[in-house]
Amino acid sequence: MLEFLKQPVVVTAEINVNLVALTVMGLVNRLWALSYPRAVVFDEVYYGQFVSLYMKRIFFVDDSGPPFGHMLLAFGGYLGGFDGNFLWNRIGAEYSMNVPVWSLRLLPALTGALCVPLAYQILVELHFSHCAAFVAALLILFENSLITQSRLMLLESVLIFFILLAILSYLKFYNLQKCSPFTAGWWFWLLLTGVACSCAVGVKYMGLFTYMLLLAIAGVHSWHLIGDQTLSNVSVLCHLLARGLALVVIPVAMYLSFFYVHLTLLYRSGPHDQIMTSAFQASLEGGLARITQGQPLEVAYGSQITLRNVLGKPMPCWLHSHKNTYPIRYENGRGSSHQQQVTCYPFKDVNNWWIVKDPGMQQLVVSNPPRPVRHGHIVQLVHGITTRYLNTHDVAAPLSPHSQEISCYVDYNISMPAQSLWRVEIVNRESDTDVWKTILSEVRFVHVNTSAVLKLSGASLPEWGYRQLEIIGEKLSKGYHQSMLWNVEEHRYGKSQEQKEREMELHSPTQADISKNLSFMARFTELQWKILTLKNEDTEHKYSSSPLDWITMDTNIAYWFHPISGAQIHLIGNVLTWASANVATLVYVCLFLWYLLRRRRKICDIPEDAWRLWVSAGGLCMGGWAVNYLPFFVMEKTLFLYHYLPALTFQILLIPVVLQHLTDHLCRSQLPKNVFSALMVAWFSSVYLVYRTFSPLTYGEPTLSAAELRALRWKESWDILIRTH
Repeated sequence: MLEFLKQPVVVTAEINVNLVALTVMGLVNRLWALSYPRAVVFDEVYYGQFVSLYMKRIFFVDDSGPPFGHMLLAFGGYLGGFDGNFLWNRIGAEYSMNVPVWSLRLLPALTGALCVPLAYQILVELHFSHCAAFVAALLILFENSLITQSRLMLLESVLIFFILLAILSYLKFYNLQKCSPFTAGWWFWLLLTGVACSCAVGVKYMGLFTYMLLLAIAGVHSWHLIGDQTLSNVSVLCHLLARGLALVVIPVAMYLSFFYVHLTLLYRSGPHDQIMTSAFQASLEGGLARITQGQPLEVAYGSQITLRNVLGKPMPCWLHSHKNTYPIRYENGRGSSHQQQVTCYPFKDVNNWWIVKDPGMQQLVVSNPPRPVRHGHIVQLVHGITTRYLNTHDVAAPLSPHSQEISCYVDYNISMPAQSLWRVEIVNRESDTDVWKTILSEVRFVHVNTSAVLKLSGASLPEWGYRQLEIIGEKLSKGYHQSMLWNVEEHRYGKSQEQKEREMELHSPTQADISKNLSFMARFTELQWKILTLKNEDTEHKYSSSPLDWITMDTNIAYWFHPISGAQIHLIGNVLTWASANVATLVYVCLFLWYLLRRRRKICDIPEDAWRLWVSAGGLCMGGWAVNYLPFFVMEKTLFLYHYLPALTFQILLIPVVLQHLTDHLCRSQLPKNVFSALMVAWFSSVYLVYRTFSPLTYGEPTLSAAELRALRWKESWDILIRTH
């Protein structure tokens, strides 16, 4: 039994010294003096606000993308013990002692450092030499713009890390596919590809570009598998199902999980609540939930309600009326009904309250038991303060002359009878007998006499309407646009027929927990839609730029400036690396077209294996550059130089691909090879020299004199800050 003890237990391991050395250099390069400067740098003022909200569990909406990247930054704050108490109000503000600067910047720095060994491994998996892979890693290591972006509380380095991880994982999976499919390693790398893709998309929607590229590559490879006659039908089906699971199902599930964690963490009401629907607001602790807790769920005849427009644009607002009437004539000479104004008011106000009345009865209180209002019922809406009825008639609206005016009826005894009957249509009903519910039901009000639909036009009324939003009766309404949908936000059962007592009524104690009626998928769908459609007003930024400026780096961004010493940090790239990447791109395109034309003429200048490698490696790098760059030409948003960094990373990977190809296939004798090698040494030495030259602007130290700063302004378009006194 003890025979195994006679021999020692030996464990052997292969260590790639290149990989270890590159990882260590990347960590030193990115983590050195990470807490400097101890001040808010550029977009840290933006992301820091979200980190603070995470620490305080307060809900927010960021229209720049999904929440995974914000959660990663917040995790760094959590590890550092950050309590969220810091006012992120301006760039350059000194961090207080409770802000763990090193911890907040740690995750972007780590991911930026790991991009260096990832670049090395990608070139190795593409079957290039270790020398070419080492060059790719060093170019990433000494790229000033990538270093700057990695050392701050920003998300580009995290995005690039997951993009490169997805590329590497798929290459490893594909290489294992040839020799050992369905093994543990095969499954690991395939599943990791899907996980990395979902993380990239979860950090920023720019990750979707690389994800679509990998799906296209996987589609081509799957098409080749289908045509492989050596595989059985069952085997092909298993391959396709495995790829569908790893590259589609898992990324979708993980993407949903990001939002699930996000909504679980941020359960408190916050400053962004108003852009969400009433049902969403009621699911948060505090805010509207505090107001609506205990109110009745079912709207009945005699209910006192406020009606919020579902659209929420140009701002959230509630159906409102006041004693003022429409002017007899508008500025353009058109006449009005001169009846009581009805508007949409963007603030909570006592004039937002309405009473749901049964047209066949005079009482304005809820009977016992309450008679609920259902889909299709006819109601009258009585303004709570003025007791006038919501009305419309064949009079043009103030700012929308093709639609009807909405008013509260004033009887001037001039042969204009009241037309105050409205049909309740519950749009999100499950059956035609559904009861009108507080917060949950989205309702259309259709005028019985004219079939006009109560709608928010979105236009602001003139001074006589206090700049409140216009409400109209839409005559020709097709479908259910959100501007004509309303939901009951605040609700109580009316108990007093007397006007003064009615105005003093409190909420009914009837309990209804609205938050439990809103599922995760409903909240996810609403939040996702808000992220995609919510647009901040784009203002021209001093450092915004166009995609054409990025290729030649005709622009830079001043991230931070010390007001006393003049030390500064800029997003500015290694000029020689950027120029080399452009040259490599041009050389690859020219050679590819040349080879393609020659092969069409049945002339093969390079072996078949070399051609396949040239197409696959170049296609991946060129494709990665194209999908991460070209879409910005059609985007209507403020763009900055850092948007180019994912595309630049793919371009940098192309440089050693082209260099090795030139060495192997165009330098056919030893002399040209030696000359080419000498030129490469001189070139790479120059890359390192440029990196060292601009490192004071990358790391923010040492402080440079005015003359030294002027010497670094290699292009007239660069905005390098120079003190004049």
